[in-house]
Formats: sequence, C-alpha cells, structure tokens
Amino acid sequence: MTTPPPNSRAEQRRRTEARILDAATRNFIADGYERTTIRGVAAAAGVDAGLVMHYFGSKQELFRRVIGTAPVPEVSAAPEQAIEQILATIADRLANEPVASLTLLRSMLTNPEAASILSAGMTRYEAQIAQAIPAGDASLRAAVIGAIFLGVMVSRHLVKSDELATADPPSLRSVSAAAFSSATAAEGPAPLSSISIGQSYPS
Repeated sequence: MTTPPPNSRAEQRRRTEARILDAATRNFIADGYERTTIRGVAAAAGVDAGLVMHYFGSKQELFRRVIGTAPVPEVSAAPEQAIEQILATIADRLANEPVASLTLLRSMLTNPEAASILSAGMTRYEAQIAQAIPAGDASLRAAVIGAIFLGVMVSRHLVKSDELATADPPSLRSVSAAAFSSATAAEGPAPLSSISIGQSYPS
C-alpha cells in the first residue's frame, strides 16, 4: 500500500482522524458511551465538532471505529499451549492497558451495542478455550476462565481498588497458573455435589 506524501490532503486527513480516534478512545474510557459527546471529543482532539461529524457521521460510528480495534486472543488446541497463551494474554493486558477492550468494558453497562460486541468476543474466545479442554464440561470451564479473565481486567484497570491494581504481571501469572491448569485438565476436581456434608478428612 502506497503511503501518502507527508503534506498531502490524504495524509492530513489520516492524521486528523487518528487524533480524533485517540481523543474518542480516552473519552469513552473515562466517561463511558452515554456521557461522551461529539463536542467533548472534538475539544479533546483540538478540532471543530463539525469535522468530527464530517469524518465519522455519528457518535455510534465513532464508537464502532474505536472498539473495532479490540482483538480476540488466539488459543491453541493443545491444553498446555492454551494455558500458556491465556496466562501470557493476561500478563500483557495487566502490563499494557488494552484501550479498545477497556472502552468496551467501560461502556457495556449503558450501551447495548458495546455489551453485544463484548459478549460476541468473549463467546469466540471461550469457544477456542473449550476446544483445548478434554472434558465433557469444557464449555462451562471455558466460561469460568473467561469470567476470571474479565474480572482481572476490570479489577486492574477500571476498579483499581484491590491487590490486582498493583500486582506485578509475573506474580499474577504464577498465581493463576494452578487454577487454569485445573480448569483445562481432563480430570477436574470433584464436584461439590459428590462431597457429603459433614464428611471428615484426615488432619
């Protein structure tokens, strides 16, 4: 693909669009979908609100462009590789704020489209994880892993009110490894229904 000359109209438009998208991303993360406005994005980008509308047409389209960069992590078919990939993804998301994903998380409670996109992405991710789990309840285990993944991201980057806000990625990776290994194993821990209430165990 040919790169436009530095001072060409196409290159100026590209830089302006990038500046608007960057400002929109910051506003969506900070304020959520409902409270973000075209005027606010324009002010943050240093452009006129009419220019934002000219390039993107609506707040909804601007939101779509921002969240369109949120990738679904890849997971291999082998359980051992899947665990390593899940842990590596979590460590990366802890060390580097995934702005598109955070925009989705911040907006999903007030914007149905954000909730739908996040749900679809998590469904695809969990389906990949389930394929790597040699167990009859693979889909349930994958859903639990997905819930942990989301919980870690929310606690780290949005809530910022517990140990996850300051934990270093290698430590969290180490703590999470045992749980994910158990969840992806062929033989998982005994279900609660198989443990008798009042059952005694050796001390």
